[in-house]
Amino acid sequence: MRWIDTHCHLDAAEFGGAAAAVARRARAAGVVQLVVPAVERANFDVVRELAHAHELAYALGIHPLYVDRADEADVDQLAETLQAHRHDPRLVAVGEIGLDHFVAHTDRARQERFYQAQLRLARAVDLPVILHVRRSADTLLKHLRRTPVQGGIAHAFNGSDQQALTFVAMGFKLGFGGAMTFERALQLRHLAQTLPLEAIVLETDAPDIPPQWLYRTAVERRSEPGATLPNEPAQLPRIAQTLAALRGISIHEIAEATMANACGALPKLGALQPPTGDV
Repeated sequence: MRWIDTHCHLDAAEFGGAAAAVARRARAAGVVQLVVPAVERANFDVVRELAHAHELAYALGIHPLYVDRADEADVDQLAETLQAHRHDPRLVAVGEIGLDHFVAHTDRARQERFYQAQLRLARAVDLPVILHVRRSADTLLKHLRRTPVQGGIAHAFNGSDQQALTFVAMGFKLGFGGAMTFERALQLRHLAQTLPLEAIVLETDAPDIPPQWLYRTAVERRSEPGATLPNEPAQLPRIAQTLAALRGISIHEIAEATMANACGALPKLGALQPPTGDV
């Protein structure tokens, strides 16, 4: 079986610069492609270089939790970089962009300005978007109605049924990952069970959002500081087993559908050849 991890921060400090080893472990587990989104101007070049060095895909954007340290020059730089690399087959989306209404004391108006600007850039280069959606679905949708884009992925989606179906109607797939593996995630597991299968893509958000079997409580982290391992793309097939169990279908059907869905959400993925040789 073959898998695509549609959201992985392979450049994160938690991986200690060991991107090649992380990618090798993913491929050994059957994860044949990873999408690595940028989060700020400082890592635009980093994610592009990682993608080319390890035969991955990447996205360029400014994350809503990074806009407080960004300025208009960063948006201009994003526009220039997108234009310069718009024909790069490995540049598959504008992202990670969006809104975060969960973290306290953030400037929501500033987030919205950056989000609007980046939607316009996505339209200009005709790329889909990868959206950060945290307690912000309705506002994200409001701006998508004003500035429609090619579609894309609502990453780590955990909204209502109505919000989910509205994103799907606007051409988006919804990203499901480690959070789905927790039995207490009732609404998320309900969505995983009931949404049309063609609406779902898989992701890890590695090194974040660990699945249940990697999660450590705060007490455990204090008592066993060396026992916490970062989430990795290699966990994706096991995460997919949870989805298969929730839906009551085979893991093979999940693999086939989510691969096709990922390529539907990010069309340039379909043209990327499977990686060759050592990474």
